[in-house]
Amino acid sequence: MPAQLEVKNVSVAYEGPPVVKEVSFTLETGKIGCLLGPSGCGKTSLLRAIAGFEPLALGEIILNGKKVSTVGETVPPERRHIGMVFQDFALFPHLSVSQNIAFGMRGKDKPQVTNRVKQLLELMGLEEFSKQYPHELSGGQQQRVALARAMAPKPEILLLDEPFSSMDAELREQLARDVRTVLKKDGITAILVTHDQIEAFAMADEIGVIGEGRLHQWDVAYELYHRPVDIMVSEFIGLGVMVSGLVLENRKISLPFDANIGPAPDSYAAGCIVKVLLRPDDIIHDDDSPLTFEIEDRSFRGAEFLYTLKIPQGGKLLCLVQSHHDHKIGEKIGVRLDVQHLTSFPETDCLEHNLLHCDSHPSAG
Repeated sequence: MPAQLEVKNVSVAYEGPPVVKEVSFTLETGKIGCLLGPSGCGKTSLLRAIAGFEPLALGEIILNGKKVSTVGETVPPERRHIGMVFQDFALFPHLSVSQNIAFGMRGKDKPQVTNRVKQLLELMGLEEFSKQYPHELSGGQQQRVALARAMAPKPEILLLDEPFSSMDAELREQLARDVRTVLKKDGITAILVTHDQIEAFAMADEIGVIGEGRLHQWDVAYELYHRPVDIMVSEFIGLGVMVSGLVLENRKISLPFDANIGPAPDSYAAGCIVKVLLRPDDIIHDDDSPLTFEIEDRSFRGAEFLYTLKIPQGGKLLCLVQSHHDHKIGEKIGVRLDVQHLTSFPETDCLEHNLLHCDSHPSAG
């Protein structure tokens, strides 16, 4: 499918260094993208640049094959055929649900407006609330009205800036799924900005992880979790810990406890030190295993406990265990490693063999 949106080498700056640094990605028609990252990372500034509210310091933005932002030239937001949904919904308190939705279609023929409002009320499950006012609705219902109003004129792209941030975690995830369903039914391309990865996973087809203004990885959720491109992505996405390891001659990676995993990437030379990402699902509870660790902390999650295990040499592991295995802090439990997706990053120049690293690593013995 053709690209609905192309962001090419875009930088955004206010006064001082850029807050968005040379970001590039594309989004196909009908796809839902997400800009995901911690507060202050530049994701909202990038969204505002796509909307036309911020000028570019570098690069260009293309919507449907037309350049809408270049250095020194910015097509204003009202001429970009975009819709926006904000954190606070910005509903008009004096207008009913139907009137709020219709507000986005000012200037259209009345029959066209009536039909579109009816269609969106059905799509959002709001038919019975059409004559009610915003203050009479729940937060989730208000969110649906704000989304319907933004969708009413059938924008070329819909931009959502932390739209679920004021809601509790369970409601955020459900609304993200509901909104995804609605957008897919209506065939609208969209970009969500959020700091919540569960929300991103529930809604987006593709996700861009942003840190300190730089796009680290643009990918599907599965790849972000199992094949992160760098330490920032690996630490931000999902649960996990980084453990130092030593690359051995047999291509295995020796960990600072009695375990080897691998194979290491072909580009790693024997003797180099690496950081290995270990997820909770890589650490399998096994009472018969000779490899045991002390429980340092635990978190009850209903069907499971998340145990934090103390590594004697320093550091920790995370392990998900079915909750009928009710172990206490201070107990030791047996585990085995089952690393299906080995993710590691060099701490040293892994292209150069350096025996000094072998001597210094706890497993070099």
